[in-house]
Amino acid sequence: MPDSIAELKAQYPDKFGPEGKAFKNIRRGNTVFIGTGCGQPQYLVQALTKYVDRNPAAFYDVEVFHLWTLGVAPYTDRKYRANFRHNSFFISDSTREAVNRGMADYTPIIFSQMSDLFYRKFIPVDVALIQVTPPDKHGFVNLGISVDVTKAAIESAKIIIAQMNNCLPRVPGDGFMHIEDIDFIIPYDEPILEYVAEFDPKVVEQIGRHVSSLVEDGDTLQVGYGSTPNAILPFLADKQHLGVHTELLTDNLVELMKQGAIDNSLKSVNRGRTVATFCMGTRDTYEYLNGNPAVEFRTADYTNNPLLIARQDNMVAINSALEIDLTGQGTAESIGRTFFRGIGGQADFMRGAVLAHNGKTILALPSTAGENEHEVSRIIPLLREGSGVTFNRSDIHYVVTEYGIAYLHGKNIRERAMELIAIAHPKFRPWLIEEAKKANLIYQDQAYVAGKGGEYPAELETYRTTRTGLEVFLRPVKISDEPLLKDFFYSLSDTSLQRRFMSMRTAMTHEQLQSFIAIDFTREIVLLAIVFPEEGIEEVIAIGQYSINEVTHTADAAFAVRDDYHGQGMGTVLLEYLTFLAKKRGLLGFTADVLADNYGMLRVFEKMGFEMTKTFEDGAYFLEMMFVRDSREATLKRSNLKDREGLKKRHKP
Repeated sequence: MPDSIAELKAQYPDKFGPEGKAFKNIRRGNTVFIGTGCGQPQYLVQALTKYVDRNPAAFYDVEVFHLWTLGVAPYTDRKYRANFRHNSFFISDSTREAVNRGMADYTPIIFSQMSDLFYRKFIPVDVALIQVTPPDKHGFVNLGISVDVTKAAIESAKIIIAQMNNCLPRVPGDGFMHIEDIDFIIPYDEPILEYVAEFDPKVVEQIGRHVSSLVEDGDTLQVGYGSTPNAILPFLADKQHLGVHTELLTDNLVELMKQGAIDNSLKSVNRGRTVATFCMGTRDTYEYLNGNPAVEFRTADYTNNPLLIARQDNMVAINSALEIDLTGQGTAESIGRTFFRGIGGQADFMRGAVLAHNGKTILALPSTAGENEHEVSRIIPLLREGSGVTFNRSDIHYVVTEYGIAYLHGKNIRERAMELIAIAHPKFRPWLIEEAKKANLIYQDQAYVAGKGGEYPAELETYRTTRTGLEVFLRPVKISDEPLLKDFFYSLSDTSLQRRFMSMRTAMTHEQLQSFIAIDFTREIVLLAIVFPEEGIEEVIAIGQYSINEVTHTADAAFAVRDDYHGQGMGTVLLEYLTFLAKKRGLLGFTADVLADNYGMLRVFEKMGFEMTKTFEDGAYFLEMMFVRDSREATLKRSNLKDREGLKKRHKP
């Protein structure tokens, strides 16, 4: 094959010439397809509009089709309204205003179905403007970083005009075509468009750590468009044997490949290969892709086929949304009546991952958008009128913000609403509670604590192992934990209930449960000990709490352990951690009321090793445990405690 453009021109003289020679083939009313995203043939796009500037009457009403444009879109300018009408499958920053002004069109469709529109001639392609590499020795050029629906467009097009660019990487997969199939070649070397996402590093770090806890070794990942999904990927660097089957390949996915976290060794389909359909990244990423046999770019009707995605065991789809409402439906395409992005391929992967064996879907998004007085919650009561539902309620397993993880799968509307309120920005939670009440999504008497005291202290989350080797997750209670606590209390025997509440209580009503979940963390702590019998399923096996006595600067402590976990050291683990938290807060000690026959709880307090006194009255002990080891210091603190108690009694109304 010829090695230079001059030799190519000599061999294919009819394919070369000035741009005007190629553009003269565009007729009025034609449909023109332009290559996708960072693979957009920038020079050709600019040359086309310059051609129209020179020849205003060259053609009219040409429909310009894009999957998505990252670069400039001059054909949306008002001065070209007689010549061009833009139509896009996915709205970009450069076309959003034109679409919402009614000067351009948006076609909502899932990514996996776009190619079929071209093949069936539902959208006939008269002319395709694409970007290709120079040919290899066999005469094959490559589409580089944009295979997606571009392959379908050129296979359906009547005329193919290609910008031949030496800067374009040659990527293995479906992106090959023979030079003989190209009608016109415009040689022009220019840097490939690059994409660098902007994000708040602090927020993304918190979201990334949460997402990392959900991704397991050996999972196969899809990561959707948006700054947040891409930015959280560095937090997966310690994972092993990850795979990739995605539509969009990004810088951070490539970085995980370089680091060895992604090796595709455990994939069910296309084992050993990172599979994508297009790339948006930087020059280093493009150089890494060039000729790399570990990567395959396949057509979008392959990568995004939900049936194929469902064949990937342990498939994890990580996407983002503009907004999600309290029922669990999200939009990634419009904010009310304002078209913003598009459906894209996220819906394909969310549905495919739900159907996959051990698959899971994660919607990761910052809790707010905007800044200062313009800041708004991304978690809203109900989607606004006109919003498109990109993610169905049934297709979302996890929602992650910087404030935590909400698990929605299989939960009713009330439970979903409380889960999502718990991970919303704290300043919007009171508003969400009130709006949810108005919409009858939650209990009308749902209690909550506004302000700093009601913020979930995620920093208190920890794992502990009991003396018998049982690993448990200890975390503060959330406002959404009422169902968990109800199940816990009803799992206790009558004896355990009596020992915990020192009464013959047999019911735990909604009103009673609220006293455990709607708490002021500046005044009390409620800790849950949790195990995970199955993925996404939490079971409470123990509960520990203390409430502060501000006069004595001590706290009243209590705990309860599920009967089938008695004798495994669970009470000791809880009391040790409660003690750690209390001492960290500067409290002087614990008090507790313990029934005389509650030998287990008495032993747990005694084993702590602190100075303790017991006062017996009416069948129960009143315990005073000071956080000191020296008896003289304990006596002094106990004396101070009694003085404070006396002060409290003197000022008691």
